[in-house]
Amino acid sequence: MRLGLAALCFFSALLQYDCTPPTCYSRALSLSKEIMTLLDKIHTFRLTKVCAEGLPVIHIDVHNACITNKLRDFLYVVLNHPDPNCREKPRMVLLKQKIQNLYNIITRVCYRDLVFFTDDCEAIDTGRSSPNLAEDRLQVLQEDR
Repeated sequence: MRLGLAALCFFSALLQYDCTPPTCYSRALSLSKEIMTLLDKIHTFRLTKVCAEGLPVIHIDVHNACITNKLRDFLYVVLNHPDPNCREKPRMVLLKQKIQNLYNIITRVCYRDLVFFTDDCEAIDTGRSSPNLAEDRLQVLQEDR
């Protein structure tokens, strides 16, 4: 009886721990990771590999101010994929839904709640962020020489 009661208390504590509603930031972050995982599956799965060839490269970073434009462009490509069969594949449909959700979260639900740390649009295309030094920092570096 004691063991059962202790187990019940333990599992109810676990459920309460995970019951907090997601914030805009946490939902955007988790959805971006889900999209990147799904894109990896689409690029490696034999039935969707052909569909992935028509998709542009994207590295989703919700901290980048360029993400809204890049998501909008990527969503346009997914919605208007050149191969009609690709538009109907379950993983491609799921990708479309997840991208639409993330785009809506960033542009509508969490509008002005997210903080963008960079505006490096090239980093979304390449996955490599190049540090942009502020103009005043460049002047300090030049004066030190």
